[in-house]
Amino acid sequence: MADEKMVNPAEPEEEEDNIIELTDEDGCVVKFEYITTVDYEGEEYLIVMPVDEEHPEAEQEEEAEVVILKIEKDENDEDVYTSVDDEQIGQAVFDRFMAMLEEEDE
Repeated sequence: MADEKMVNPAEPEEEEDNIIELTDEDGCVVKFEYITTVDYEGEEYLIVMPVDEEHPEAEQEEEAEVVILKIEKDENDEDVYTSVDDEQIGQAVFDRFMAMLEEEDE
């Protein structure tokens, strides 16, 4: 799922427990759990985790997969979320996210 691109979905639909629905490039609705927003070099990135509705126990694994999406604005000044294609930026945002988690644990 990390390689799947989420392009220009409409505003995410807020549901219970930080669950949002995003539309991928094929028009399929995918559910994610919102984790946090990370600022990196003046840009904002959404950190989300795919929701596995068929196997909810999978979310409790120690090494859960997260997806990083860049927050951009469309022509109507509404938020859209795009995949991060630059591996260096993706890694830097992930590292900042991990540092934020470590700070919370202290």
